[in-house]
Amino acid sequence: MSHPEPGYVLLEDGSRFDGFLCGAAEGGVGEVVFNTAMTGYQEAVTDPSYAGQIITFTYPMIGNYGVSPQAMESGRAHARGVIMRDARNNDDAATAEGGWLDWLEANGVWALTGVNTRALVRHIRDRGAMKGGIFPGSVNPEEAQGRIGEEPSMAGSDFASIVTPDEPIEHDGQGPHVVALDTGIKSSIVNQFLERDCRVTLLPCLTPAEEVMAREPDLLFLANGPGDPAAVSAVTDTVRELIGSEPMVGICLGHQLLSRAVGLETFKLPFGHRGSNHPVKDLETGVIEITSQNHGFAVVGPDGSGTIESDEPVRWETDHGQAVLSHINLYDRTVEGLRLPDAKAMTVQHHPEAGPGPRDARHLFDRFLDLAKEG
Repeated sequence: MSHPEPGYVLLEDGSRFDGFLCGAAEGGVGEVVFNTAMTGYQEAVTDPSYAGQIITFTYPMIGNYGVSPQAMESGRAHARGVIMRDARNNDDAATAEGGWLDWLEANGVWALTGVNTRALVRHIRDRGAMKGGIFPGSVNPEEAQGRIGEEPSMAGSDFASIVTPDEPIEHDGQGPHVVALDTGIKSSIVNQFLERDCRVTLLPCLTPAEEVMAREPDLLFLANGPGDPAAVSAVTDTVRELIGSEPMVGICLGHQLLSRAVGLETFKLPFGHRGSNHPVKDLETGVIEITSQNHGFAVVGPDGSGTIESDEPVRWETDHGQAVLSHINLYDRTVEGLRLPDAKAMTVQHHPEAGPGPRDARHLFDRFLDLAKEG
């Protein structure tokens, strides 16, 4: 049995964390972030929202139940790499069709195991998410640092136009017609609409507004996706044209794009929200739900700060009437959802479809469709 090849993580501030290569061997660079979920590693890596990023898993053992087609959130891997404490290649789940490490290698995902992920994550929490890379031990750190320096910052980067489909995608259904600007939609989101018998059309995210409306939507949907919402101004302009024409909802990046379209600002979080254990309070019901999250940006509050101290439904004055706070993150008090009554729109920052994660917020898809019926 051959010995594993040494490798290391290098961050742009010069911090180094050693381990052993266990995926695609060549390695490379991206934004190093962390995910706190205990399961759902395949779903995370195939979520288009992770485009351009390297995921550090905080849970120590990753890969213990294998991989399966049902766990794919898109047609391919989008995360560039993964960093783990104890990577396994088991296929013990009843639905598993292969091992995790074999899958990573086959899909070209760089991977490192044996890393002190606790120390790495604490460093990111203290210093913020930053550029970095996974490198074979044979690569000189000075060369690695040069490659990191050439990588653009996530702030200002447009990945949505990279992950969007080239052509429209149609899903049949007898219910309301949901037309989405696909900035990187997850399969779990599409499935939630299909389970409610919706007809779903996914359009390339740069589709002009008149072509969107030519599809005769009952509900306009703004999807999740990767990158900086400020970098996809063309999509924001389209959303601005569409506001008020039909009911509109947004999830994650879609929440940010709709917010920017009505004149609100977004900002980059220090280390983002990624995992399946984030408490969010629904201000309309008073219920606290545990949610799945994956984003690095958030909406600025009405006082110009990044947080909101009150649990009251504070309001923004926007170009399309009032925006009302509907959800708040109880970890850091950031904006988690908005209602725009005059624009027939609502958004949430988290992922109510779960995929993976707790299903506390899945009822929001019914609320989305109620909005369509009201419209």
